[in-house]
Amino acid sequence: MRILLFTGKGGVGKSTVAAGTAALAAASGYRTLVLSTDAAHSLSDAFGTEVGCEPTEVAARLYVQQVDAQLRFQQSWVDIQGYLLAVLDVAGVDPVAAEELTVIPGAEEVLALLELRLHARSGAWDVIVVDCAPTAETLRLLALPEALGWYMSRIFPVQRRVVAALKPVISKAAGMPVPEGTVFDAVERLHRELDEVRGLLSGPLSSVRLVLTPEAVVLAEARRSYTTLSLFGYRVDGVVANRVFPSEGADRWRAGWVDAQDAVLTQVRESFAGLPVWRAQYRTGEPVGLGALTRLAEDLYAGSDPLAVPTGEGPFRLSRTGAGTVLHLALPFVTHDQVDLARDGDELVVTVASYRRLLTLPAGLARHRIVGARVDAGELQVRFEESMP
Repeated sequence: MRILLFTGKGGVGKSTVAAGTAALAAASGYRTLVLSTDAAHSLSDAFGTEVGCEPTEVAARLYVQQVDAQLRFQQSWVDIQGYLLAVLDVAGVDPVAAEELTVIPGAEEVLALLELRLHARSGAWDVIVVDCAPTAETLRLLALPEALGWYMSRIFPVQRRVVAALKPVISKAAGMPVPEGTVFDAVERLHRELDEVRGLLSGPLSSVRLVLTPEAVVLAEARRSYTTLSLFGYRVDGVVANRVFPSEGADRWRAGWVDAQDAVLTQVRESFAGLPVWRAQYRTGEPVGLGALTRLAEDLYAGSDPLAVPTGEGPFRLSRTGAGTVLHLALPFVTHDQVDLARDGDELVVTVASYRRLLTLPAGLARHRIVGARVDAGELQVRFEESMP
C-alpha cells in the first residue's frame, strides 16, 4: 500500500495538489483514499462536494475523508485528560483554564493520524494520500514515541507497579488523586498506536511531498521542513512548485513576476538537487471539482508515475567498514557547527537548531563506542568501533 503525505506552508495549495494526486491515482485504477488531518479542512472545497468524517465516495475508486480531530482526541486522550483535570482541580486551578492546560498543542492533528493506522490495517486501499497540517510539526511530533521509548520500556512498568502497590499511602500523603490503571492503559495504548503510525510513515512505501510557491519566504520554510523531516526519519520524494506564472504572452507586470519566480525556481532546483521538482502553472480558474483536479495532476506529473516508490536508502542507514560501523543520517542544508551530538546509554541524542531527536541505537551498536563524527554534504556520519573487553 502506497502512502503519500503532502505538507507545506499555509496557503500554497497543498490540499489542491493532494486532492489532484488522489484523483489521478483513482483514475489509474487504484482504490484510493485521500485523508485530511488538517484542522482547517479544505478537501470538501477542493472537490466541490460535501465530505464527512467517514470515507465519502466522490468518484469510482476515490474516497475522501476529513478526520474529526476533536472526536479522535476525545477517544484517545479522555482518560489521561480526566486524570490531569482531577489533579488541577485539587490544586485549585479554574476548570476552564485547566482544560486548556491539559491539551498538548498540535495533539489533535497528531491523534488524527491514528485514523491512518486504522485504514492501513483494513487492507481496503491501494493508495492513501494524506493532506497534513500546514507545517511539518505534525510529523515531528510523531517522534514522541521514539523519544519516550526508553521511559516506556524501563521506567513506566516499574512506576506502574509502585503506584499500584502504594496507592493508598501516596494518595493520603500527597493529597492528590493517584492515576488509576485505566490511565496507565491509555498511555501505553497511545504510545503503541503512535509508534505504529510512525513506523508506517517512515517505511519504504511512504514518502512526503513538499508543496511550495516560488517565493523566497516559502522556499526557506520548505528547506527547514526538509531538514526536520530527514532528522526524524521521513523520506521526502519530491517537491511541487505550485502557481507558477506561464511566461508566454506576459505583459510587463506579469513579466516581472515571471522573472522573480524563475530566480526562486533556480534556487528550488539547487536546494532539492536529486529530487524531482514538479511544476503546476497558475491556472486561469480555480481548480475545483474532480475534472479540474485530475487535469491539474496530469499537467503536474506530465506522464511520470505519481505513485513511484522512492529508490535508494532512506534518511537513516548503517554501513560497515574495516574499522567498524558508520551511522548515516541525512541532514540537508545543515553544517557541522549546527549539529550537537551526545551519547546517553544506548541512545544517540542529535540536536539541530531547536529540534532534538533521541535515536535508539540498534542492538549491534549499543556496546560500541563513538570514535568520530562529521557532517559531509548534508549527511551526519557517526563512526563506531567495538569497545575493548
